[in-house]
Amino acid sequence: MSPTGISSSDSTTRLGFAGVAFAFLVTMLGTTLPTPLYPGYQSAFGFSQLVITVIFAAYAVGVIAALLITGRWSDQLGRRPLLFAGLAAAALSDVVFLAADGLSTLLAGRVLSGISAGIFTGTATVAVVESAPEAWKRAATFVATAANMGGLGLGPVVAGALGEYAAWPLHLAYAVHLGLLAIAVLGVAVATETVTRPPRVRLRIQRLKVPAEVRGVFVPAVIAGFAGFAVLGFFTATAPAFMSQVLGHSNLLAIGLVAGCVFFASTLGQLVQGRLPEAHRLPLGCAVVIVGALTVGTGLALATLWVFLLGALIVGLGQGVAFRAGLGAVAAACPLNQRGAVTSTFFVIAYVAISIPVVGIGLVARLVGLQATGVGFAIGVAALAGAALVSLQRQRAATVVR
Repeated sequence: MSPTGISSSDSTTRLGFAGVAFAFLVTMLGTTLPTPLYPGYQSAFGFSQLVITVIFAAYAVGVIAALLITGRWSDQLGRRPLLFAGLAAAALSDVVFLAADGLSTLLAGRVLSGISAGIFTGTATVAVVESAPEAWKRAATFVATAANMGGLGLGPVVAGALGEYAAWPLHLAYAVHLGLLAIAVLGVAVATETVTRPPRVRLRIQRLKVPAEVRGVFVPAVIAGFAGFAVLGFFTATAPAFMSQVLGHSNLLAIGLVAGCVFFASTLGQLVQGRLPEAHRLPLGCAVVIVGALTVGTGLALATLWVFLLGALIVGLGQGVAFRAGLGAVAAACPLNQRGAVTSTFFVIAYVAISIPVVGIGLVARLVGLQATGVGFAIGVAALAGAALVSLQRQRAATVVR
């Protein structure tokens, strides 16, 4: 026992917990670093807005591939080997971005970044909870959520500040991130492995399925999740274009702050949803998404930054409530032996929502203009959240009839 009354083993557990949480935050931070830098890539390489959205969407390809291929591997190989693999993919992504000389390298960097996020999304969440000291167990799930969403929110802020006020604007953020990853490797190295590797390792691809008895809960939850994740894609892929071309603000730090605030608001939403009555969580989250999306659309229609920012905060808050509530409801409704497959299906659809709609924005903007496209997108998100509310109401009416 140390003079402070904390045993060396307890101190090691706390250090390992902090190390895994830090690695989670740093890895997710790296995935959103390009957001405020997209205007610089457009200028340097002559890309259109459509190409920028395609570069962003490549991230989802990496995430989905990693979720499906490695989603269950940490149960066999252990948490730490997968975390090290995720950190390696993140470091490779930084190296590719540092050497980027055109479209192919930027696409490769985004795919690698997506792979790192896909590995960490499942593995690190479990690892943070499992490595938490007994006294911190109740807060561990929120720590994992905060590391995930907080990292995603910090990425644009860090890159925006460095891109606007420091030298080497398209590269410095990735060099700094490499340094943070080196510290994260040490953090994972001191963590205790929480999985005992079986005598015979079996690495399987995660199958996607939604059992018939879960579909009534799954459908409204995934519709709401699709709407919310589409908003996250909107702000991380196209916020720079809307900020500069519609709202008249090209400061990279301002762009990063606007993009980041959606994720910070989502973190808050995920925290407060647990304090709401269970039956009201998902409907309330959908309602807040509707209000927030329409406020974002109003800000774009009026070309007014503060209205746009207010909408970002509101829609982020609603996304956090709806996402956590919907995923919780789906997990609770699933048979234990099918929970992994159903949860993976939910996340795959969510990451499709991050990518496909923003590519649509790039396509439609070429026909009707960026401002009208943004307003239409906001209305579409509100309609999707409204559809989730209708589906919820029908589900409850059917339950009452039975």
